[in-house]
Amino acid sequence: MNDSTDLEYAHAVSSIHNRLFFRIFQVASTLERQSQKELGISSVQWSVLGALSRPKADDGMLFTDLVEYLGVSRQNLDGVLKRLERDAQVTRQADPADRRAKRVFLTDKGRKDWANLQEKIYEFYNQSLKGFSFDDKVAFVHYLNRVQQQMKEIDLS
Repeated sequence: MNDSTDLEYAHAVSSIHNRLFFRIFQVASTLERQSQKELGISSVQWSVLGALSRPKADDGMLFTDLVEYLGVSRQNLDGVLKRLERDAQVTRQADPADRRAKRVFLTDKGRKDWANLQEKIYEFYNQSLKGFSFDDKVAFVHYLNRVQQQMKEIDLS
């Protein structure tokens, strides 16, 4: 390859990188807007309710574990939990093993509200992923996981 071809290739790579990351941003923004519009909850509320509804979380989740699991900031999660507490969907209690730590639980109302959302969530997924084969979806998850893991390892220093 010559210098001109190398430069064209570098420009094409840079362009596709910009497009990919801009699309990721747009998809996240669309998810937030549509979850609020169609489900009446934010995407973070959706994620919190989903995380706490798993059988693994029957004994609640430590606040710090929930931060890590969801990949959100402590401040962001605290604000969302305050709203969910106000709506009586979750409760925070001192952890029996470490009274300083807080454990987050889904309340009976939270479980009921989550159960009532399931049909709409199922349809949300179906409409969002219309035209994707099962294998497409598996590959998509794989690629997103790879990007996320590699982003966690970024060190620009």
